[in-house]
Amino acid sequence: MKKMIIAAGTGFLGQVLVSHFRSKVETIIVLTRGKNKVENNIYFIHWDAKTLGEWAKELEGADILINMTGKSVDCRYTQKNKNGILYSRTESTAVLGMAINACNNPPKTWINSSTATIYRHSLDKEMNEEDGEIGNGFSVSVAKAWEESFFSQKTTKTRKVALRTSIVLGKKGGALPPLVRLTKIGMGGKQGNGNQKISWIHELDFARSVAFVIDQTQITGVINIVSKKPTTNKVFMNTLRNVLKIPFGIPMTKPVLELGAKIIKTETELILKSRNVIPKKLEDHGFVFLYPNLRVALENLVK
Repeated sequence: MKKMIIAAGTGFLGQVLVSHFRSKVETIIVLTRGKNKVENNIYFIHWDAKTLGEWAKELEGADILINMTGKSVDCRYTQKNKNGILYSRTESTAVLGMAINACNNPPKTWINSSTATIYRHSLDKEMNEEDGEIGNGFSVSVAKAWEESFFSQKTTKTRKVALRTSIVLGKKGGALPPLVRLTKIGMGGKQGNGNQKISWIHELDFARSVAFVIDQTQITGVINIVSKKPTTNKVFMNTLRNVLKIPFGIPMTKPVLELGAKIIKTETELILKSRNVIPKKLEDHGFVFLYPNLRVALENLVK
């Protein structure tokens, strides 16, 4: 592969992708709100994620465009933050569509980030791409608007795939490091009643699944980027304590979580929503996970 564009390649998942692909692609263009710079075969190009500019010319002749742009949902849902979460996703997607349509030789594939949070809170039914049930509420409305912005773009020469990604477990970012810190100070018990499902994926399998989607050109539309089997919050926290060799963890009730969320300026939905999602499309196309087992994944990431 000669040329890959990663929009928002300096965030947690962007860095995971850059690290994975840097030795496999001749040139990686990272679209960033930061300054222009070059690091070996990685070119950082400034953009504002809203308007067309000089950056748009970089899409010409690219093999792959991956868009990971979006304000973090790890914040209080004030109206200002809600607007930022929504518009950072829809506007960046829309302007990338405009840039693609301005190309003489547009990217062959456009992979856009989405979220497994689009499915409803579910303790019983496992959600796949075919008959998974879409939920309600702010986060779901953002996910729906995001995908609508993506799939409404008319890109006749460019294949489009939306990644409905679950919680990505990584060493240096995402949900895992704060959970490790909580567990180490004895606060690693179940959260809420602990029955809520957690769909997760190891950061390497996340990057490998993106590479798989790129290679499998028959894959289009939405795809769930999750490990083989969801776990529960109670099992997840118990496994993390065992891996860290922490003998106990104080459970956190919903009222305690509400108070803590206010203090650290986040929302309890990130912890309490039951995300019961399975990777049917990935498995149907033959993807093989390196880390299908939660304990093995955690041992690799936190030891």
